[in-house]
Amino acid sequence: MPLYEFRCDTCGDFEKWRTLAEAGTPMLCPTCQVVAKRVFSAPMVNLSSGSLPKQKEPRRVKRSTESTTPQYSQQKNGRPWMVSH
Repeated sequence: MPLYEFRCDTCGDFEKWRTLAEAGTPMLCPTCQVVAKRVFSAPMVNLSSGSLPKQKEPRRVKRSTESTTPQYSQQKNGRPWMVSH
């Protein structure tokens, strides 16, 4: 259940836990019972908690032998991308 922030014009800011189904319904101020506006704020993300995987240095891969011949052979009087009939 997310925590939403609201702002009442007379009483100020307050927070309220609401379900996602209730996210679009108007919220009344708990003290003066006037409809409050929802305040959009940045989510609270803790990057030092260890929940995100640490970035590792990419591994270098080296082939033992390099191929000198091309991967396809060119046919005489033909196109290399066509299959012979």
